[in-house]
Amino acid sequence: MAGRFAPRPRTTTPTTPTTGDGSATTPKTRVHDPGHPLDLGLVLGPLRRGPADPTFRTGPDGSAVRASRTPAGPGTLRVRADHDGVRADAWGPGADWLLERLPELLGAADDPAAFVPRHRLLAASQRRRPGLRLCRTGLVLESLIPSVLEQKVTTIEANRSWRHLVRKYGEPAPGPYGSGDNRMYVMPDPRTWAMIPSWEWHKAGVDSKRSDTVARAVRVARRLEEATTMEPEQAAARLELIPGIGPWTSAEVLQRSNGAPDAVTVGDLHLPGIVGYALAGRPDTDDAGMLELLEPYAGQRHRAVRLILLTGRTPPRRAPRMPVGRIAHL
Repeated sequence: MAGRFAPRPRTTTPTTPTTGDGSATTPKTRVHDPGHPLDLGLVLGPLRRGPADPTFRTGPDGSAVRASRTPAGPGTLRVRADHDGVRADAWGPGADWLLERLPELLGAADDPAAFVPRHRLLAASQRRRPGLRLCRTGLVLESLIPSVLEQKVTTIEANRSWRHLVRKYGEPAPGPYGSGDNRMYVMPDPRTWAMIPSWEWHKAGVDSKRSDTVARAVRVARRLEEATTMEPEQAAARLELIPGIGPWTSAEVLQRSNGAPDAVTVGDLHLPGIVGYALAGRPDTDDAGMLELLEPYAGQRHRAVRLILLTGRTPPRRAPRMPVGRIAHL
């Protein structure tokens, strides 16, 4: 019956539990001292899907807030720099799960010392970004679904689709961020994703190929989540068993869920040209050429790409930007 009837959209009435004085429930808290410089924006930035991502928010004090669906249930996590290190506050059934994995989320399992720059550009980029660490969320589906939505479309289109679907079928985030006009949301659970009918995907600007891939993935969500405990090669093979998930998508997921330092994205429209231009002055570089240039960084190729992107050195634009489509208008 999946897909024949639209799941009922989540209520927009905030359901945040409150204390007797009406304030948001007191969060569970953890203070983590990473023992090294840490730039929260660089570490957690890859988890954000556009400036209006309903599952991610940044604050004027430099804090970052994430709403996640953990194995223990929905949870909201706020992290910010503190004089003792990093202070984390968490709300909801998934609060303990999020706090327990806070060090890994902030890159505790990452080893930047394993990276040896072979180009002046990368050496300078690494020197300017001592707070860069590769995060590890321990969650596959929350990175897999938005990555599938990004297949073959512009980032603007994919972010718009993600925002529409999460707001309509997700649920308000636990804690104080789940209320108000600009409330945050936890993404839908696997069953809700599977029940979204074809016309709702169309309204969200998602074609049948991508929506079918999401439907196939959420039916085996539990097996896919096991990939977080595997080595990157085995984890990629597990993800790519799903028709519609190839090397590009699996790399985008494992960079976030597993903190895989060598998961280089192949099949991207722009990345080979950016890497080729930055390292060899060749903006027409293809995937094979990119992998050849990154060979000296085997084992750390994803970190090398992150450092290249942080330099802002990109080839001159030779054509107009790809137009943003709206298949929902068809």
